[in-house]
Amino acid sequence: MSTKRILIIDDEDDIREATQLCLEITGQWDVLKASNGKEGIAIADSQQPDVILLDMMLPEMDGLTILQKLRENAKTQQIPIIILTAKAQSHEKQYFDQLKVASVITKPYDPLTISDQIFLAIA
Repeated sequence: MSTKRILIIDDEDDIREATQLCLEITGQWDVLKASNGKEGIAIADSQQPDVILLDMMLPEMDGLTILQKLRENAKTQQIPIIILTAKAQSHEKQYFDQLKVASVITKPYDPLTISDQIFLAIA
């Protein structure tokens, strides 16, 4: 299996670090990280990751705004986006489905299975 690149956009340092470690060990991912939306959009545009793991609750620019900006950019609009959220009620999952995201992963997630969840979502 070839190494795939994933971009994690999350403002929580510990979430970014723990997720990076899990993905590198269990899925051999090459991990890019951004702590805010502006940085994440710039990295997605320049690095073209295979998938983006996007937190919904971010300061300054929320996840929905980031998602919209990524979809408006021809260079990033086809990148699969997986929502990482602490809130995932059934009605919210239906809303995310309407946004055409690849998947929704609820925090706290299982570090041993997150790589498999991502692979299944983008397969």
